[in-house]
Amino acid sequence: MILKTFGGSFAITAGGLALAFLYGGGAGLAMAAVLAILEISLSFDNAVVNASVLGRMTDRWQRLFLTAGILVAVVGMRLLFPVVVVCLTAKLSPAQAYELALAGGDVHTPGSYGFVLHEAHPAIASFGGVFLLLLFLNYIFEEREITWLSWLERPLARLGRLKQLSVIVTAAALLLTADFLAPSGKPVSVLVSGALGLITYLLVNGLGEMFQSAEEDGGRNGAVRVAGKAAFALFLYLEVMDASFSFDGVIGAFAITSDPVVIAIGLGIGAAYIRALTVFLVRNGTLSEYAYLEHGAQWAIGALAVLLLFTVRYDVPEVLTGLIGIGFIGAALLSSVVRNRRLARTTSGTPGFDPAPPQLSSAS
Repeated sequence: MILKTFGGSFAITAGGLALAFLYGGGAGLAMAAVLAILEISLSFDNAVVNASVLGRMTDRWQRLFLTAGILVAVVGMRLLFPVVVVCLTAKLSPAQAYELALAGGDVHTPGSYGFVLHEAHPAIASFGGVFLLLLFLNYIFEEREITWLSWLERPLARLGRLKQLSVIVTAAALLLTADFLAPSGKPVSVLVSGALGLITYLLVNGLGEMFQSAEEDGGRNGAVRVAGKAAFALFLYLEVMDASFSFDGVIGAFAITSDPVVIAIGLGIGAAYIRALTVFLVRNGTLSEYAYLEHGAQWAIGALAVLLLFTVRYDVPEVLTGLIGIGFIGAALLSSVVRNRRLARTTSGTPGFDPAPPQLSSAS
């Protein structure tokens, strides 16, 4: 199972590190390895949330996410996205942007590739922060049978009975960010980018719900995994969500190196493991077995969204972002284990119950 799920990631790691060594020698190899570890640590919560969505898709679409999806993640997000940002910000052609990237220079060197991308960070962070904040709020404002931080989640779910509250809160957060956090001369770009993030989430999420409803109205059981247009919409949703998760990693990578090739290799290796881990969680039913795991990932997303919005003005160390995500998921995993043991003890002494720990649903 491990080799079947992670075999492709192992192959990508071997090929990527070999390419990094051929391209940049020992230094290139070391930086690519560090970037891969950075990407994995920052995106573990992404894998958990992805798994909750991927579990609704057929095996064919799961394979597509693991194969074609990785090309989108590596080529599109880790290689082309920074170039496109530099092209738009500095008004350069793609060829000129790559020449600028290969010329070197860090985020503190005016006119360099890293500097231009860093200058565009407020707009990038606004888009990603708004998208992830809306994702988190839509989850936390929904009433669920199983709650983790019940003292907080249940009151928030009751507040969520007010329709579109997640959009209202997100729009208010965007306005406050543009007014109080946006650097001089950039409130408009922060506001526009955040609005695009909100529109993108509503569009992609709405398409998924529409297509899924159409399939169910056509006579399909809602519990059956989706395919066709509904799965395609979920695929797009996963890709946009992955992009939003990747913003901090892509920008943070320039603190290690400004070489776009090494960044693409390192972050690409990390992205391959995150996708494989997503499939592993789905096929093992991990989210069903550990009921609070998805809750922990969603709280990590909420924290990441807030941090991204704060990075519009302030520098937040990537290590802090990673530790917060791992902390939430670790705490949720531990709580799930304690819950399973408690339920096992309860049912083992009750006639008619199977003493084995139950396979619980996270009611996603």
